Amino acid sequence: MKSIFFKIATFVMALLVLVSTFSLTIEKHFCGDFLVDISYFGNSEGCAEELGEEDCDTSETIQKKNCCKDEVEQIKGQEDLQTATKKITIEKQQFIIAFVSSYNNLFIAFKKQIVPHKNYSPPNLVADIRVLHEVFII
Repeated sequence: MKSIFFKIATFVMALLVLVSTFSLTIEKHFCGDFLVDISYFGNSEGCAEELGEEDCDTSETIQKKNCCKDEVEQIKGQEDLQTATKKITIEKQQFIIAFVSSYNNLFIAFKKQIVPHKNYSPPNLVADIRVLHEVFII
């Protein structure tokens, strides 16, 4: 249960960093009061091909001053992330690498467990040593 919570929390924090550094530009093109085109990636296409350049010179559109207009909204993300690599010296990097590699080697599972005394047979007893020396466990 703890590992599942840890994985979910790690994923959420990584997603939070990604979203906080993400910048977005939204470009909207209006002809009169009507939204004609919206673009998230790149420039929005104008309506000059549809209306024609001469349509903005008619008496109705002259009263509106601007026939077509573009609006650009920018959502800026965080740009000043702090990295800890500038503060770490070579000695600290070597220590971190040695620590991580030795820590990971603790959890390596051996395929076959080695038993050094598997084929060892004890020597034959000629006499009972405890009785000879009169040493008894009380």
